[in-house]
Amino acid sequence: MIVRSPLLLRVLLLTTPVLLPPAVVTAQVVPGTGTLINTDDFEDESFSFDMNWPKSSKEEDENVRYPLGRSSNNMWMESPKRGMPDVVKRVETPAGGLEGSKGALYLRSRDTGVPGRPGFKQAQDDFILAAKPMTLSYSPNYTVRVYLPSWDQWEQRSGVTFGIRSGMQGPVEEEVESLGFGRRLFRRLRREKQTKMEPYYPGFFIYHVPASDPNNKTGEPYAKILIRANQLGHEVDGPIIKETGWWTFGMSVTPDARCHYYASPGVDDLTPRDFITSQYPYTIPGTHFNTIFFNVCSADDGKTWSTPWIIDDPKVYYYTGQRIQEARR
Repeated sequence: MIVRSPLLLRVLLLTTPVLLPPAVVTAQVVPGTGTLINTDDFEDESFSFDMNWPKSSKEEDENVRYPLGRSSNNMWMESPKRGMPDVVKRVETPAGGLEGSKGALYLRSRDTGVPGRPGFKQAQDDFILAAKPMTLSYSPNYTVRVYLPSWDQWEQRSGVTFGIRSGMQGPVEEEVESLGFGRRLFRRLRREKQTKMEPYYPGFFIYHVPASDPNNKTGEPYAKILIRANQLGHEVDGPIIKETGWWTFGMSVTPDARCHYYASPGVDDLTPRDFITSQYPYTIPGTHFNTIFFNVCSADDGKTWSTPWIIDDPKVYYYTGQRIQEARR
């Protein structure tokens, strides 16, 4: 077609669709895929954890109480931000666990806030794996088996009772105020943008709803999986848990900083059928995956113990295979 009119040419340029380069996306990785980089199977009968009381509570009162607690194999550490669970001990693997497993790890807390000063609100302790940080180009992913006790052993409170999370970071732009000078050298405040590396902690929460909850219309206790978080920082509802016993949880992170969540009852390896959701948490363009950790939550009333949790075989992987190379959409 020959266009002779300059006006017609401008109209065509404004109305003709423009084919932009295709967006770059990355295929998912099922958790448990790739090269194992860090794990603890708790099979060593000499395992112990040096509690180093009192524990830290920086999040509550800006108090980091050194030295931090640490495991005898140097693979687990207390969180300086929230402290460690009150009970950390190796136990015999409950029935139905991984084949050949003889040991697992028991975690439980009562005083989850400031030591010796109950806050009478939900608080949490952290238990951190001393993992090896890596960039997201390695598609980090992890799995863990978690034993959910019978319903009568759960803390009889509606709310979050356990967390399975990862520590990540990425650049975030924020506005800050600084001093400047006007035309006549008078000082004035000006706003400018700065970029800083922001930590964030995507993962799973287990939310318990006891039978006594007035909003529980089923008459039976249950739990639900919450995913933290979507692009706005809000939690996303996941599957309902009606079956206690062993569950397998896993999360993978692709180079585009999207997190992919999987869970299933039992201890079998995760498959694509166990997929829950994919999210871009907080819209942070993450660059690094640092570690995984677990939250043990309680009412922090000075007397009520949390639900007893048992974990086994947490495993962190990386994967650089062909299947997760950038695909063009």
